Amino acid sequence: MATVLSGTSGALYYKPAGTKSTFTAANVTNADNEIVVGTYLNFQVDDKVSFGTGTGGTLPAGLSASTDVFIRTYTASTGVATFASTAGGSELALTDDGTDGTTPFTIDFAEFQSVGDCREWSFEVTREELDTTTIGGTLAQNAPFRTFITGFADGSGSATVYFTDDDTTIASRLIEDVIQRKQAGATFKLYTDLVLSSGSPDDTASTSIEIPAVINSASFAVTPDDAQAVEISFRPTEAPTFDFDRS
Repeated sequence: MATVLSGTSGALYYKPAGTKSTFTAANVTNADNEIVVGTYLNFQVDDKVSFGTGTGGTLPAGLSASTDVFIRTYTASTGVATFASTAGGSELALTDDGTDGTTPFTIDFAEFQSVGDCREWSFEVTREELDTTTIGGTLAQNAPFRTFITGFADGSGSATVYFTDDDTTIASRLIEDVIQRKQAGATFKLYTDLVLSSGSPDDTASTSIEIPAVINSASFAVTPDDAQAVEISFRPTEAPTFDFDRS
């Protein structure tokens, strides 16, 4: 929805926590079409995932780095997953274990999902100040000023998400991710101006901030007068990507 004053349309998109991992050929059992992708992750049935070959590796036959597939089953306690070529489809056959390269295979949540129940988001970047004042200056009428340069950057963000009785939404998953122990994969895409093309974000025409993050708090409140909303707080785990160039 566009804001009244600016006409720009902000939005919040998200990739869930616990949906990024690595594995090797030794973790593949092609006879059972199974891969041990990691224990106590947060993969759910019908999650769309993408695979990577690592450096110099060859994925198990049946998987391709250029074709996304879907989680068919995942058992958190063992880390065993099976896959399907379509959501709700039949088990995908793996005909070999693949060949390791110099780095492991990767599995990631494939696409950002729209958090349609988001009321607002905010993100702040701060910089350290390093005092570079020197000694030995000549005193005059006025007091000397200290000198500074900027140091490391840090960031913090928040989002207000409405809590509904539909537990299948990405908003509900975002709220639950605050207690997910392994949060690798949690990524926010904060659109300052979202432009859609055929129902999907056009990132060339849109402006956004992409933030790999940890979710460090969720504040719940229920009142008889207002819609139930949860305040989520997060901070970057690495440098955000700022994309304000419409080209």
